[in-house]
Amino acid sequence: MPFVHKRRIYGFDCDVYGHLNNANYMHLYEEARANVLMEIGYPISKLLEMQIEIYIIDFHLRYIKPVLLEEVISIETTITMMNRLHWTWQQQMKNSANEVCNTAVLSGVFGYKGKPKRIPIKVVDEFMKYIIPK
Repeated sequence: MPFVHKRRIYGFDCDVYGHLNNANYMHLYEEARANVLMEIGYPISKLLEMQIEIYIIDFHLRYIKPVLLEEVISIETTITMMNRLHWTWQQQMKNSANEVCNTAVLSGVFGYKGKPKRIPIKVVDEFMKYIIPK
């Protein structure tokens, strides 16, 4: 089951046409992923204490239909692959009519101080119960 994050789109999120600004899609997807990490029990602050950082290496967005001012969106987030060095997330943004407006696929590597770093197998094992393969 994907994690779901809901949020209203405000004027400061939009471009002059009243559409969600393209730069803000990435911001909202990041917000949703941060909430997933908190829900799982591994917020960024805990990962940093463990000397684990997450570096995004690839991010694909697909725009399907516009997201408009004051729309209440839901972002569904799943982790589709993970090992000690890499992981992949899939996300989709839906409007209040439950129509998919945008999709995202992102890949990342774990690291510390700018260099790749394998995370402990114990951490991978704890995340594995949340993996939904594509």
